[in-house]
Amino acid sequence: MQLFMNFIDESKQLNQAPFPLKLDYHPQRGRFKIIHQGLMIPNLPAPLYYLNFLSIIGQSNIPILRNQDAIHTTALDTATIIVSCSAHMAGHFSSYSIENDCNFKSDFYQFSNKEILQGTFPFFRLTRQDDELSFDLKIQTTPIISHFTKLKLGIFNHWSLLCHCRGELSYKGQSYNIDEMGSFEYARAINIPYLPLCFFTYQIINLQNQRQLLLGQIRNNFNQIVQSRIYFRDAQTSIAEMFDEDVHFKILRVYPKVKTPNHQEMYLPREFYWTFQNGNRKIEIHAESRGDYKFGLAAGYVGSFKYCVNIDGIEETGESGYCEYIDCRPLKWQEKENDEKKADEAMNIMPCTLKK
Repeated sequence: MQLFMNFIDESKQLNQAPFPLKLDYHPQRGRFKIIHQGLMIPNLPAPLYYLNFLSIIGQSNIPILRNQDAIHTTALDTATIIVSCSAHMAGHFSSYSIENDCNFKSDFYQFSNKEILQGTFPFFRLTRQDDELSFDLKIQTTPIISHFTKLKLGIFNHWSLLCHCRGELSYKGQSYNIDEMGSFEYARAINIPYLPLCFFTYQIINLQNQRQLLLGQIRNNFNQIVQSRIYFRDAQTSIAEMFDEDVHFKILRVYPKVKTPNHQEMYLPREFYWTFQNGNRKIEIHAESRGDYKFGLAAGYVGSFKYCVNIDGIEETGESGYCEYIDCRPLKWQEKENDEKKADEAMNIMPCTLKK
């Protein structure tokens, strides 16, 4: 399956190419009916641990992207927003009618009277007015890019820029200063009738010395791996690397089964790890969820985790990784993995102790 994807997905070649002179960035237009914007900031202090802003403008027919419960008019008129941190929240998810509630231009995106994302490369501003969680952030993107997907014929395109965020945030009346690296993301797609993409996980870790790890895996409804990658980015050297061979993601423990508002049952990861080794390069990540999962990212959840990272023998631990997790596979695949993990994963756990 991964070999087949290499024929239709040009992102691997793009990750080896120079930074493009122009990036596509616009609201719905022409054949592009599905738009996604994202800002994710890990490595924040307690009780925040992370901050995210994720929009999906237009509801896709791809299982991992569709939130049927959020559609109140039509699928292509529906915009969903999740804005969250690790702390308890009640108002992290919103669903809007694009025609009635939103105002979109190429450099200005307003979602009702709450969220506004405005600007052009490399300077953006993201604001949110809300009694529970509000903020005013200035975002400066860098020319350090990671291409997640670039399907031929322009069917689907998804990229991420390393960025730096500064500003103020208020959570339930308590103020916090934000000054941290993040990931600024954008995707656009035509309204594909159907693609059997049923599993998606994505994590971001900010490392010391202005380095960042992105980790992602996608599977289809037959549990075949479509994509499994690690991206390593260094703001000091402006180097971005992508690894897509021998990248393995394993779940060691899960939480009890949950049911989403769309009646999809899934097991959320409690403890997991990533491994990659090729020649002299070796990366291992052992992570434990904070148990703060919140529904509202397309068909699934967001949350945070503590971690131990080992890169080429150098170990680093942290409390504030960022996680996205969606599992729409048939339960037989989810439960098969759960039955097997106790037997065949114990010996592969990386020798790294996480803080309790």
